Amino acid sequence: MKSIIKVFILLGFFLLISCKPKMVYQKPIISNPDLITKENLPTIKIPLKVVNDTSFVNLKDYSQDFVYDMKYATTDNFLKAKVYDCAACYLRFKTVKAMMKANEKFMEKGYKIKIFDCYRPLDIQKKMWAIVSNPEYVANPSKGSIHNRGGAIDISLVDRNGNELDMGTKFDFFGIEASHNYDKLPKNVLSNRKLLKKILLRYNFKSFDSEWWHYNLKNAKLDPLSNFKWKCD
Repeated sequence: MKSIIKVFILLGFFLLISCKPKMVYQKPIISNPDLITKENLPTIKIPLKVVNDTSFVNLKDYSQDFVYDMKYATTDNFLKAKVYDCAACYLRFKTVKAMMKANEKFMEKGYKIKIFDCYRPLDIQKKMWAIVSNPEYVANPSKGSIHNRGGAIDISLVDRNGNELDMGTKFDFFGIEASHNYDKLPKNVLSNRKLLKKILLRYNFKSFDSEWWHYNLKNAKLDPLSNFKWKCD
C-alpha cells in the first residue's frame, strides 16, 4: 500500500514539473529603430540617493546633463595656477537639487549649464589667498566665502552644439563690464545674462552683483565653512 502511495506522489510531482510554464527571454520591440538618433535619445534619469540636504555630494552622481570646465583644476584662470588636485563638482545636496531643476528648465529652451567652479575647500581658499591677497578678487579665508560652504556656483550656458553663450566677458573678469548692472553691452549679451539670471532666481539662487557667473543658493551663508576634500582617482 505504501509503495502505491509513493508511486502516485512521484507521478504528481512529474506532472507538476511538466506543466510549469518556461521562462523565455524576449528582447524589447522597437517599432521604428530608424527614428532613434543620438540627438533625440532620452536622458537617463539617475535616482536621487537619499541623503541629508547639507551633505556634500558629487553632482555627477545625480545628473549627466551638465557641461564642465573646472578652471581651478587647470592653469587657465586668473591665478595662473592649478589649485585643485583634480576636477570635481561637489556641493551641498540642497544646492545640487536646485541646480538640477534649473538645468532642466534651461534644457527645455535648448541650453545647458556649464560649470567653472563649485564647492571649494577652505584649504584651497587659503592657497588662492596666498597667491592673490586681494579681497576684490579672492575672499579672505578668515571669513570664507559661500564657495567654502557648498552653496555657490560659477557658471555659464552652452547651446545645443556646446558653444558657450556670449556673456560679454570671460569668467573671472574683474572689471565693471562683468557686473549685472552694466548695460553698455550688445543686446544678445544682455539677453543671455538675463536668461541665466531669470531662471536661476526662479530656482532659489541669488545673483552676485559684480560677477555675472556667480550664484549663491539662498540662505547658504548659514551653513558652516568646510574643509571637506574629495578623493582623486
